[in-house]
Amino acid sequence: MTSFALPEYVEALEHLVNIDSGSKNKKGADTIADFFEERYKKLGLSVKRFYPSEYAGSCLEIRNKPDSDGIDLLMSGHMDTVFPDGTAARRRFKVENGRAYGPGVLDMKAGLLSAYYLAAALTESGSNISFCVAHNSDEEISSIYSRDWISGLARHSRYGFILEPGRKNGEFVHQRKGLAKFRLEFRGIASHAGVAPERGASAVHEMSRWITELVALNNYSAGTSLNAGTAAGGTVANTVAAYACCEIDTRFAVPEELEKIKAAVQKLSENRFDQRVEVASSISGYRPPMNPSKHTFELMRLVEEVGGSLGMTVKWVSTGGGSDGNLIAAEGCAVIDALGPCGDKSHSDDEYMILDTVEPRLELAFQAVKALEARL
Repeated sequence: MTSFALPEYVEALEHLVNIDSGSKNKKGADTIADFFEERYKKLGLSVKRFYPSEYAGSCLEIRNKPDSDGIDLLMSGHMDTVFPDGTAARRRFKVENGRAYGPGVLDMKAGLLSAYYLAAALTESGSNISFCVAHNSDEEISSIYSRDWISGLARHSRYGFILEPGRKNGEFVHQRKGLAKFRLEFRGIASHAGVAPERGASAVHEMSRWITELVALNNYSAGTSLNAGTAAGGTVANTVAAYACCEIDTRFAVPEELEKIKAAVQKLSENRFDQRVEVASSISGYRPPMNPSKHTFELMRLVEEVGGSLGMTVKWVSTGGGSDGNLIAAEGCAVIDALGPCGDKSHSDDEYMILDTVEPRLELAFQAVKALEARL
């Protein structure tokens, strides 16, 4: 790569980090999209911009061969963060001791910039590979509006590079668990807890027994976990609770494990502890597992070989966290994730990105694409 300059990268990163772009902040996400749309167009690339929903910011679909049916390389990254409005003003971008700090600096505004520089390097080098850069604004809320678009692109793609952050020790991600969030609502019968408790049907009591039953399905050795992250109900202590609700986060290594959880919820629905309590269940935020295929392992070996030629040791990890890589891999695309710069403490006030990991990982990605191009 000949066009990369770290000071220029850091200047652009500061601009991006100092813009609030939470998943529900359409104006902020669109400001990020404005930044990249202008720059990609200056490269001579095709930029399609659209809104998947009135409730989210825009998406960008950048292609060097927009008339091509197939996509050799799909590069993915999200423009939204998890931080509320006002965070950027309270916690401005800064650089200290080789680390960049600020809301979303690692997850994943640095990755967005790296995707741009990678696309620029491929364009300037005259690469013949067909690539697409896909940026959405709702990844942090499970890509609920943009998932069909992302999956559609993946169905026409051979390889996927996800520019999510690399781990602090430099590892790349080749496997992610699937995830789904269950929301359970319980509607019982209110009654005076002292005068006529027998007339009541406690939604809280029913909910507590369901939670106990469901978390017993935790099977860490099989990669399955359930966590009752929120639970609320009732009004006052001396009233039998008429309403309660909880949300249970589930992670699973294979789809069959999710089916077991669904079956357990259905069984509980049919055999409620107190039949007077009505229960409604729903699932949101579903992402299938990102499990490596034969073609993924081949891509991993290629990245390892390229890394070795650059003096880099390429290491892989699996994780319970999800990304749009889950959606892309589910369509049969060979996916390498966490290709962005390294750092730690995403989603917290202490989030940071390690500056000297930017250029080496960009070079690795660029050389890996060139190696892929030679094999196509």
